[in-house]
Amino acid sequence: MEHILSQLGTWIQGVINSGGYMGIVILMAIESACIPLPSEVIMPFAGSLTLVAFAAPRSPMNIHLVAFAGALGCALGSALAYWVGATGGREWILKYGKYILLKRRDVHMSEKWFEKSGPAAVFIARLLPVVRTFISLPAGIAKMPFSSFITLSFIGSVPWCYFLAYIGIQFASHLEELKKYFHGADLIIGLIILAGAGMWIKHHLKPDSEEPV
Repeated sequence: MEHILSQLGTWIQGVINSGGYMGIVILMAIESACIPLPSEVIMPFAGSLTLVAFAAPRSPMNIHLVAFAGALGCALGSALAYWVGATGGREWILKYGKYILLKRRDVHMSEKWFEKSGPAAVFIARLLPVVRTFISLPAGIAKMPFSSFITLSFIGSVPWCYFLAYIGIQFASHLEELKKYFHGADLIIGLIILAGAGMWIKHHLKPDSEEPV
């Protein structure tokens, strides 16, 4: 588990370091396209790069552009997942999704959310871990008007991206204080960010005792 988190975090950091805002867009698009890539790692690291100490040698990023890039990526990835649902890709995902850590229970949970709350579920789900990644699929299956879907997906993603970026800023800002309590504190910001993804990945690697059909 630790090795997986370490490799994942290193790759995400590399993409953002080399791609900047576009790197954030790409990573968050992957996350929202029903491919488990935790925004809980992506956005906090992007947030930490708004600080001079962590952005060097590049110029610090802007927190508002970081959040916008994250929300834009969410909208683009959601559009792809919507299209899959709208064109009948549900059964393919249920059959082969396990190979990208996508569980049947995640799909069914998202479908129940959408059946119960309709378009409001698209907005609310963007603010919640796990279900936010998969809500686009049932929206596509239900043929929700695309303009409403993409608007709600973007708007709902903005506060989530701001929140996670802010967490990254706060942890990075207090790194010096944490150094009093931890050895090897040069790595502490990475460890804190990766810890946010630990439970998320554990959820997807843990086998289900019973999965709905």
